[in-house]
Amino acid sequence: MDVQTKLDLALRAPTCEAVTQEELRQLFETKASPSHYIGFEASGQLHLGYLLLAMKVNDFAAAGVKTQVYLADWHSFINKKMGGDWNAIHQVCDYFKEAYGFLCPKTKIVLGSDLYHNNDEYWMDVMRFSSHTTIARVTRCLSIMGRSEKDALSTAQFFYPPMQAVDIKHLDVDIAHAGLDQRKVHMLAREVYPKLGWKNFISIHHSLLPALAEPEKSIGGGGDNADKLEQVIAAKMSKSKPDSAIFIHDSREEIARKVNKAYCPPVAEGNPVLEYAKHLLFREPKFVLEISRPEKYGGDASFDSFEKLEAAYLDKKLHAGDLKSGVAAALDDLVKPVRAHFEKNSKHLEFLRKAVV
Repeated sequence: MDVQTKLDLALRAPTCEAVTQEELRQLFETKASPSHYIGFEASGQLHLGYLLLAMKVNDFAAAGVKTQVYLADWHSFINKKMGGDWNAIHQVCDYFKEAYGFLCPKTKIVLGSDLYHNNDEYWMDVMRFSSHTTIARVTRCLSIMGRSEKDALSTAQFFYPPMQAVDIKHLDVDIAHAGLDQRKVHMLAREVYPKLGWKNFISIHHSLLPALAEPEKSIGGGGDNADKLEQVIAAKMSKSKPDSAIFIHDSREEIARKVNKAYCPPVAEGNPVLEYAKHLLFREPKFVLEISRPEKYGGDASFDSFEKLEAAYLDKKLHAGDLKSGVAAALDDLVKPVRAHFEKNSKHLEFLRKAVV
């Protein structure tokens, strides 16, 4: 596979940034099988955002990259996921391991505890890294945990960003892959690594799948990039708002119900229904979205590209209700394989449906 094809796969949507693209090109030119990781906290059922990330991980694997999914059990504990219950966190890690083993069969699964166990050098590196930053800078990185300076924070939570930064070194990866909400800690790490004489890494960020609900209006007056990023993070799909997220275990009826009540303005920007169609459905080059509707409203329609679908909707040739109906049915088809897999293995689901994330 040539370098440009590898680049195209690595930069394929939902990738929105590579720091830097030139470094990524040089990596592919000089290393046949570079290494990668993306990390997750253990925090309940997987939603469509995680499914999209599985697709992205598979893009890297197709480009010859050695991919890793990192199950961050210590970070989950620090961030009080699953109520800070260590046993519950590990049950969720087992669930993630099974899900990503199914969705990303070429990917290595790594547990944080295994990386840290009997690893004095790791903890020395956490101290080395921390000595090159400040509490103020670390505090600005707390958005990676969904936290802010306004929250009541434990001392342990201030160790979260340095630990995440040092994970990259000890996993020995060339590419650190994460959502835009993790950008701050990556930029801090790229700044500190050279000061410690550590091999630096390429940071690749993906856009965040929005929630189905209308995003809350920003109360801030800023219009800079940092303010816009915080708005994007606030609008992302989240387990904490289950009715505005579609889970991979939702039934066809549940998916239809959620999409039917989704925010769907007559514009493209900030429209979650169009976003799902673009990033999840039309990711497949040969995908065709079928819309069923009565003859008096134009009859059945099909769209073989997102551009055609978007144009029809913006030109008011396609009603929001019909768009939602078609997208909901296609999303059901998308999640059906993994949903069926877990229906045969209900142990995890029984636990997750009772758990508090």
